[in-house]
Amino acid sequence: MTLTTKAEPLIETEWLATHADETDIRVIEIDVSRGAYDGGHIPGALLWSAYADLLQPNYRVIERGPFATLLGRSGITPETTVVVYGYVASLGYWMLRHYGHPRVSFLNGSRRKWIEAGLPLSTAIPEVSVSRYTVESFEDVRDDIRASHVQVLEAIGAPNVRLMDVRSIAEYTGERFWPSLPPEGNQRGGHVPGAVLVPIEDTWREDGTFKSVAEMRDFYTSRGFTPDKDIITYCAVGGRASQAWFVLTCLLGYPHVRVYDGSWIEWGQLAGVPVEK
Repeated sequence: MTLTTKAEPLIETEWLATHADETDIRVIEIDVSRGAYDGGHIPGALLWSAYADLLQPNYRVIERGPFATLLGRSGITPETTVVVYGYVASLGYWMLRHYGHPRVSFLNGSRRKWIEAGLPLSTAIPEVSVSRYTVESFEDVRDDIRASHVQVLEAIGAPNVRLMDVRSIAEYTGERFWPSLPPEGNQRGGHVPGAVLVPIEDTWREDGTFKSVAEMRDFYTSRGFTPDKDIITYCAVGGRASQAWFVLTCLLGYPHVRVYDGSWIEWGQLAGVPVEK
């Protein structure tokens, strides 16, 4: 990896174990709670909470300005290579790329592979020197990797577009609105008409690492997702959808993949949009 230029999309635990303490690398654990981080994290890693740091109260990703502020208080500069791992690492990876910080890498196998390799954990919260990171520090916004609900609506039935639902079967059929909860109030369960169910777990090996490129390419092709199509991924709030985007874009080289980050939390409560079960 050349740290002063664009980072490698996927790195292994062995590489990080020998480079994590370098000054131009910042390791970030991204999760939905402090439990795993406080129990032991990669030494030097900071915690980003998906709900407190990356998502607004309406579950949409925070805007570019607040995201720049988050990078600054994490000691990240435009020259820093950010290494993400954790339960929602892919959402942070996608946001960094979308808002214009391309120097970011995803740790293959995350915490599980790190522990299985016998590598050390720490409970110490590292001290960070706050940096100056502003909206002007970013490169150009990558609007080509983000989809709105309007674009999803236009994609229904379009011959050149494929919609990928990466949630569980229970969410896809409408039994659940959230991964573990049924619909309530004005929430509607189900899926976008025409969307193909491709659970994100089908891309992993038993040890939590990604399957081989050949396996994943065959897997997606068999479900009608080929590089010549425009693909939109979605889930509940964008986390799993971002991981599908990472696999298709960064590992398989698909050129036209977008994340509908509004995902089901938005679509399932929009008036007038079609829902299938």
